[in-house]
Amino acid sequence: MHKRNILSSGIPIEQASHAMILLHGRGADARGIMELSGVLDAKNFAFLAPQATNYTWYPYSFMAPEQANQPWLDSAIATVHGLIDELLEHGLTSEQIYLLGFSQGACLTLESAARKAMNYGGVIAFTGGLIGETIDPAKYSGSFDGAPILICSGNPDPHVPASRVKESTKLLTEMGARVSEHIFPGMPHTVTQEEIDLANKLINN
Repeated sequence: MHKRNILSSGIPIEQASHAMILLHGRGADARGIMELSGVLDAKNFAFLAPQATNYTWYPYSFMAPEQANQPWLDSAIATVHGLIDELLEHGLTSEQIYLLGFSQGACLTLESAARKAMNYGGVIAFTGGLIGETIDPAKYSGSFDGAPILICSGNPDPHVPASRVKESTKLLTEMGARVSEHIFPGMPHTVTQEEIDLANKLINN
């Protein structure tokens, strides 16, 4: 995906004390996920929301065999990692960088973070889990060094089994993250106010 397909909002990166990368879900767009910046208690943040080609980061389920989602998955992860590297080059530390995604974007958020683990300011996944037919620890490297990760999901959810959420929590915890997992019975496949409140608690902790 070309760099120009990135929507920005909030404080300019050069002046921001923190930055958040927001990743939209399948069939949605950068403008839609950027609306969350208006309800997050994130002062002095630069917000960056890349737009997926054809409104999807990869074509099949996040639990399909990984090869089926290539080369789109690798391209999507490279987009996120490229943005993280740019923020670091702008002088932000890992602790000043946040990642947030919903649904397919939440899966991409967790996968990108785990493949580039560091002490992020926070990682927020609204309905998502690590990507792959099974979770392969060999794909992931580094340590989260105590970084807070929030994972929320409904049960049942039409796209994300609660079992994958729990497996993801276990691996991320083993990688040094402080994971806060919340599985809500009967929650619709959307972002709820309760999830926003939990995200704001993480941001302001």
